[in-house]
Amino acid sequence: MTQRTSNCPNCGAPVVFVWSSSVQTVCAYCKSILVRTDVDLRKVGQVADLPPDASPLQITSQGKYGNRSFVVIGRIIYEYDEGNWNEWHIIFNDGGDGWLSDAQDEYAISFHKDASGLPTEADAILGKNFHWDGIPFTVTSRTLAHYAGAEGELPFEYWDKTDVTFVDLRSRGGDFATLDYSDPQPALYVGKAVDFDDLQLANVRKFEGW
Repeated sequence: MTQRTSNCPNCGAPVVFVWSSSVQTVCAYCKSILVRTDVDLRKVGQVADLPPDASPLQITSQGKYGNRSFVVIGRIIYEYDEGNWNEWHIIFNDGGDGWLSDAQDEYAISFHKDASGLPTEADAILGKNFHWDGIPFTVTSRTLAHYAGAEGELPFEYWDKTDVTFVDLRSRGGDFATLDYSDPQPALYVGKAVDFDDLQLANVRKFEGW
């Protein structure tokens, strides 16, 4: 993939965009949050220290989903009542992108889906049914999470969040969907749960005892 390079407007260090469509990144040297507009970078904030976690994944981890290989280029981390979870931004060898959720040793791959008429946060109540692509989904959980930080490359600006509501849905066929209410207009992500071993991950973090 074609990489784009620039310099951090805060410290002058080189900044490399692995994915040409990335909108936001974090300077590896000064931790400035940088947003790209055309060929210019502007600093919009500073990353605080991210909370510790035991995920084996990290930026530059590689894996496979079906017959497509991917590399991890970014992360958003959230905290909630049961701990924290990661939304890893991944790019595929065909140029597409997606998300790898990593929560309490459970993993899922999902993709943003353009859909009109998404339910409001108040309307997405437990047990309610919605249909996308002809698949019936049922709301199974609602989670209020606290945005805890970001790193690496993201496909959108995401740095000034606080508490965010996520609504998870499931289908009888094993599909899942998530409604993200972090912005005024909700976003829909649709995907499937995946087994850790099936991801064939490489370049992961090592822990004592592995």
